[in-house]
Amino acid sequence: MTIGKKIKFVRKLRKMTQQELGVAVGLEEKGAANRIAQYECDYRVPQKDMLIDMAKAMDINPLNFVSEVPGSAEDIMQTFFWLDEDNRGAINLFSLIRSNKKEKATTKAVAQYDDNDDYWPDEPPVGMWFNYGLVDEFMREWMIRKQELAKKEITENEYLEWKLNWPDTCDDCKNTTKYN
Repeated sequence: MTIGKKIKFVRKLRKMTQQELGVAVGLEEKGAANRIAQYECDYRVPQKDMLIDMAKAMDINPLNFVSEVPGSAEDIMQTFFWLDEDNRGAINLFSLIRSNKKEKATTKAVAQYDDNDDYWPDEPPVGMWFNYGLVDEFMREWMIRKQELAKKEITENEYLEWKLNWPDTCDDCKNTTKYN
């Protein structure tokens, strides 16, 4: 999702007009709506400071718009979160069960699943795990939120708010990233 589409998505979620967002970030009232429209259609790209101001004005974590360290755990998670918004249901998370075998595996690693459920595709899905402790923690937290959503323990809106304000909303990863 482009930065302009992200801005528009969150602005509409927050029920703000382009004018209101523009004024909230310090643009002159006369041209505020036009400038925001230019950003949203990707005609112009806002500077980093403007993106951070927009995030604050819309009450979301600036990580949604600005990556301090490309390829960092936080950047990876934001990419996944926005992919999830573009195509809900495309990313499915599961826990692997560890066997106690210490000897070298004679076959490729396999994760089992019960295909009696309509949830699974006809072809076996492919799992992915990371050997990157912080990403593993983040993915585990995300899996829990997706499970809560599926069980209707949280609403779609609560799930989206969790992602938009992550990592501040993460249970076990508080203070991993600081923005002023």
